Amino acid sequence: MTAASDLLIDAFGRVRETVHEVVTGLRPDELTARLDDRANSVSWLVWHLTRIQDDHLADAAGAEQLWTSQGWFERFSLPFSSAATGYGHSPKDVAAVQGLTPELLTGYQDAVHDTTVQYLTGLADSDFDRVVDEAWTPPVTLGVRLVSVIADALQHAGQAAFVRGVLRHGALPHK
Repeated sequence: MTAASDLLIDAFGRVRETVHEVVTGLRPDELTARLDDRANSVSWLVWHLTRIQDDHLADAAGAEQLWTSQGWFERFSLPFSSAATGYGHSPKDVAAVQGLTPELLTGYQDAVHDTTVQYLTGLADSDFDRVVDEAWTPPVTLGVRLVSVIADALQHAGQAAFVRGVLRHGALPHK
């Protein structure tokens, strides 16, 4: 393991911790509440950030996503294809993310986190320079992709924490 791997493991650990803090103790109506008809719910935000991490890390590792390989797709029972990650979802799609529990959301996040740590532990410094996506200019390296996933996940986790705070402190009416 490298110093870079250690830092990335710490950063992904912060995502996991925030997800747990955000969803623990929320009722089903709080998980699906939206601050307005165009806003994202806590359930959608946590599902999406975990799907992106699962999707991008599996692609980088050349592995199957846990979403399908471990049956999370069936357990979540959402009205989307198994390939859906939430990218490009409409407000109607966000509203369709229903019936999830804190345990289901954290269970999937924990599984993805554990697989992420296992993958990162096996990397050498030279691995971070490997190009994983040539669709961009410049091409995206593994190191850049991992930082991007962390940045996106922490932003969404922060958004979910904000929604939780608003709901729990009554600053805006529940929807």
